[in-house]
Amino acid sequence: MANHDKPHSYQEPVRKKIADNFIKGLDQTKKQNFGGGNTAWEERALSKYETSEIRLVEILENLCESSSFDCNHMVEEHEDHFETWWFKRQNKHPDLYKWFCIDTINVCCLNGTFGPDCNACVGGSERPCHGNGVCDGDGTRGGNGRCNCDHGYKGEFCLDCIDGYFNEIRNDTFSLCTECHSSCKTCTGLTNEDCEKCKTGWGEDDEGACLDVNECLNDPPLCKEDQYCLNTDGSFSCKGCDKVCSGCTEAGPDKCQSCAPGYQDTEGTCTDVNECEQPDAVCTAGNQECVNNKGSYICICASGYEEQEGVCVTIPEPGAVVSDDSWFSWLTLYLTSVHDQAKENEEAADTVKRPEEHVDL
Repeated sequence: MANHDKPHSYQEPVRKKIADNFIKGLDQTKKQNFGGGNTAWEERALSKYETSEIRLVEILENLCESSSFDCNHMVEEHEDHFETWWFKRQNKHPDLYKWFCIDTINVCCLNGTFGPDCNACVGGSERPCHGNGVCDGDGTRGGNGRCNCDHGYKGEFCLDCIDGYFNEIRNDTFSLCTECHSSCKTCTGLTNEDCEKCKTGWGEDDEGACLDVNECLNDPPLCKEDQYCLNTDGSFSCKGCDKVCSGCTEAGPDKCQSCAPGYQDTEGTCTDVNECEQPDAVCTAGNQECVNNKGSYICICASGYEEQEGVCVTIPEPGAVVSDDSWFSWLTLYLTSVHDQAKENEEAADTVKRPEEHVDL
């Protein structure tokens, strides 16, 4: 879309910024001079710098950033107006924005007014929306003049309060909405005793005050078995138990209802069971050793042995040739292991063979 095709609502803020930057330029250049070194001669020969074309050009050159096409195009489009105001109108019309944007090119309105005829916003141009909102189209030739109320306020005139706020002060032209106590949905004052209605998560006591409902006392519980309930003002949350726990009341290994498999109660705290130190060995195959870890254990081949076909066998010396005796020894060990395992399975027919990674039950 070319610049001249863009709607006024888009162009007005740019023109307002141009006018504002012109005023800033006036302020920034008011103590400057021609810069030639002989100010008295320059002002006699070239007129005063204060009203000179040189000062005007310096101001115009700094109205826009070089990358802003719209702004620079508008400055070029309205350069004649700036020159007219500079040389002929500024004494009679010192407010550049009003003369340029409102009265001359007719695209802006004074603050507190809106629309093609610059009508006053709701609540009046002095305090649009009674000071509690923003007038739609304020300062432009567009908009509908309706109020967009600030947080806490509502209504056509932004004099009413939303839920959670109450009118601390109120008359026909002024309203001060103040936030209720956190327990109140609606209220008439600041405390939990001034609630007209309690928020969800709060309940009314015998004296009419809104108090927090402790959802963690609910029966049945609101959280899962591996979680504990944390009550908060007006609500609650479910937090995961410590991994050493099987059910808990709070966070930590000392708040377990019971210990998880692989852990034991030690003076009220769930600690790891070291299966490798149990009286009955848990790694029963030949040439194995037990390694404990948190909540479980593993069986590995002892030093100098490696696993082959599920059996721990001696690691051959580098370059060694496996003899028939060594092969026979390995086969015997393997068959013995298979026999022992079959016997163990027969004695515990209802149990499932342990995987390499064990978890105590």
